[in-house]
Formats: sequence, structure tokens, C-alpha cells
Amino acid sequence: MRIALSQITTGPDPARNLAVVREQTRRAADAGARLIAFPEAAMACFGTRLAPLAEPLDGPWATEVRRIAEEAGLVVVAGMFTPAPGGKVTNTLLATGPGVEAAYDKIHLYDAFGFTESTTVAAGSEVVTIELDGVGIGLATCYDVRFPELFRAHADAGALLTVLPASWGDGPGKRDQWELLTRARALDATLWVAAVDQADPVASGHEPPPRTPAGIGYSAVIGPDGTVRSRLEAGPGLLIADLDLAEVAAVRRSVPVLANRRL
Repeated sequence: MRIALSQITTGPDPARNLAVVREQTRRAADAGARLIAFPEAAMACFGTRLAPLAEPLDGPWATEVRRIAEEAGLVVVAGMFTPAPGGKVTNTLLATGPGVEAAYDKIHLYDAFGFTESTTVAAGSEVVTIELDGVGIGLATCYDVRFPELFRAHADAGALLTVLPASWGDGPGKRDQWELLTRARALDATLWVAAVDQADPVASGHEPPPRTPAGIGYSAVIGPDGTVRSRLEAGPGLLIADLDLAEVAAVRRSVPVLANRRL
């Protein structure tokens, strides 16, 4: 399966971000990708007042993403914000395209390193997988990467790949943690991980919003043995990668950690 990861820096204007989604999706389709993943907060960056711009899944922003995906003939996974009770929003991944229509609400909220996502965001509760060309694909978002049980749940549901959009917070040691955690999740669930982060705003020529997780880049495709197969640097880029999904079965025969679980 050929996939694309679009490492971009989004701004506060959903319409402008949508134009980038359109352009990047066309490029991915021209390269023969079956799926393109955009970062968390592709609709609008963190540091923006989220409640006024949140839209339901049948709203204009998601509807236009559907149209882009259908016209390009591939599946688009993109982070957006949907309304939630009490004036909060839900941090939602929209997965849409020919034969695919699903949404995943981020389960684990980023209440860490001095940031409290739960102040404005309501947590999801459902594990979500989609199927593309007969292949199961799990959906996860950013801080979810610190919780291996979610990725094992994807594997238990038959997924061979987890798509992980993120807007990873910068700081001391954070790049090391991003790289370590994404590799660990691939290895301990023995599946492919496609981790797509927001590009570093400074490398994109933007000023980062203060005290918000704005992204560091270093999106990567990681094999089920935990090895990095391809990676971007800090700045914007479109990563095209071919996944040999048969590797999952081979690795699970060699290192049957899922079958050997006792807890």
C-alpha cells in the first residue's frame, strides 16, 4: 500500500488550511497514494479559540474534505474539531474517501508538560479502525502514542497499520520521546505506524503560538519491527511511502508478543 504523510504548519483560518489539504491531496493522488494523512489540528492550529470554529461532521469543512477525497480517489485522514457539550470541542480525526467514512475522537487528552487540553476538549472513548483495500487501519492522535494499549487494540481488531496524526509539543527531550514512542508502539503492537506531525512553525517561516503544542516535524513511517523506514526533517514536506503489509505477519511469527500476552 502506498501512503502519503503531509507535514504542514496550519494556521488559525480553516479555509486557508483547507486549500493546503486540497493541494497536498492532489499531489498524493498524482504519486499513486491510496491514503494521505494530515496532522492533528489540520482544521486550525492550537492557540486558536476552538469552540467558535468547531463544526459537526456534516458541516462545510468536513464536507469539503470529503469532496477533495472523492475527486482525488483516495482516503484523507485529517484532524478537525467538532462541537461537544458544555462549550467544549472534540479533537476528531476525519477519515473519508471512496468506501471509507469514519471519525475518531481523541481518547487521551494532553494534560501534561503544563498544557491542559481537557480544559477545552472533551475526551473520546471508542477505538476506531477503518478498512482500505481490505487492510485494517487504526486511528490514533498525538498523546495517544503514550498508551500502548490503544495500539494493541488496533492490532486485536485486525489492523496492520496505525495512522497517528499529531501536533507534538516542543521542549527539552521531546523529539527523542516522539521518535522513541512511535517506534515502540510499532514494535509492541507489531504493526506499521504512520506518524504525521505538524511541521516546526519556525522551519515553516511562522511564529509559533505561545505555550501551545505547535509541532516539531519529523513525521515517519515505521515498520512492524520498530525500524524507521522513511522520515521527514523539521520543515514542511510530503512523504510518500510504500508499505509491505506482509511484513506484519512475518514479524508476528518471529516476535509473537500479541500471542504471548499474559495480562
